[in-house]
Amino acid sequence: MQFEDAEISGVKIVTPKKHGDARGFFSEVYKQSEWRAAGLDYTFVQDNHSLSGPVGTLRGLHFQTPPFAQDKLVRVVRGRILDVAVDIRRSSPTFGKHVAVELSAQNWRQLFIPAGFAHGFVTLEPDTEVLYKVTAFYSGAHDRGLAFDDPELGITWPTPPGGLLLSEKDKHWPRLRDLAEAFA
Repeated sequence: MQFEDAEISGVKIVTPKKHGDARGFFSEVYKQSEWRAAGLDYTFVQDNHSLSGPVGTLRGLHFQTPPFAQDKLVRVVRGRILDVAVDIRRSSPTFGKHVAVELSAQNWRQLFIPAGFAHGFVTLEPDTEVLYKVTAFYSGAHDRGLAFDDPELGITWPTPPGGLLLSEKDKHWPRLRDLAEAFA
């Protein structure tokens, strides 16, 4: 398993090894002992799976506040996404900055996003399936978001000719400057 630092401290690009032959492949996509050897000691408690039909489906930017803040490990098992993590830790030197990484079933990369980041993705292929592990259970009372299109964030979302497809909830999150402090 390969661990690479992303441009923002704490965010990691993880690439598991694939062992293939004429039958297909085998891969250990998460192995706690390898994570601990890399200095990453997290306990994942929930696995999530999403299917997004149309290209240009945007999910995010989401996060949960303490005590249900979530670290996430995101991977794609079918299709392709642009995965984005925005630093929302007020005291961080990279507050308001983002990391954008293409994840696909082809490149087999994963993105580890620590608590204190808003997370979202846009699909680049139809029928894209995303799996992600989290370190805290979902809590509707702690569910928050950040405006995906806030110009202060400077995120360039690939947009298909028909535009982006979002949930009603994701259309109305606050901008960064209006976001209540959740992470010191």
